[in-house]
Amino acid sequence: MLATIGSAIGLFAATNIDDIVVLTVLFLASSRGKPRPWQIVAGQYLGFITLVVISVIAALGLAIVPDEWVGFLGLIPLGIGIWTLVRGLRRKGDDDDDDDAKITAVGLWGVAGITIANGADNISLYTPIFRTSAPGDVAVMIVVFLILVAVWCAAGRLIGTNKALTEGLERVEHWLVPVVFIGLGLFILIESGVIIRLFEVVA
Repeated sequence: MLATIGSAIGLFAATNIDDIVVLTVLFLASSRGKPRPWQIVAGQYLGFITLVVISVIAALGLAIVPDEWVGFLGLIPLGIGIWTLVRGLRRKGDDDDDDDAKITAVGLWGVAGITIANGADNISLYTPIFRTSAPGDVAVMIVVFLILVAVWCAAGRLIGTNKALTEGLERVEHWLVPVVFIGLGLFILIESGVIIRLFEVVA
């Protein structure tokens, strides 16, 4: 149970660290009237639950895939991590323009839309994890995720009052997220036995 909870916390943090910046921007905008704080929280939950439902459905769809092939899904987070790392190394300047664009979406549905649009990595990572986990563990992960959404919203509102913290998080995000993704991908490949089977085939 503790291992599952710890994994869920790490997985959530890895896939949603960029949401802290988005939530911070939204809460800063709420100080000027739109969106309202309750719309940000409700929209974040609505969008995140949508991502989880899509991931569960996708994981169920993978039930027809033989177990020995499921481990290859670890290539998805591994590829995302490598691509993100390369993009981060090439990127110059900051993403203020992107954050400003996200501010223009107001209201509950606008926040939900931002969350969903920003959640492609959630689906690509949650799907293989849900597929390879027991139903009970998946339920625990989802409960942990939902609790952490509230923590993320609270952190976004808190950080929204401290620009230095926001800038620091953006600097860390460029290397922390890809490293976690790469580590997760390698973990899936190794834990599923894919690496061992590949060596056996080559041998």
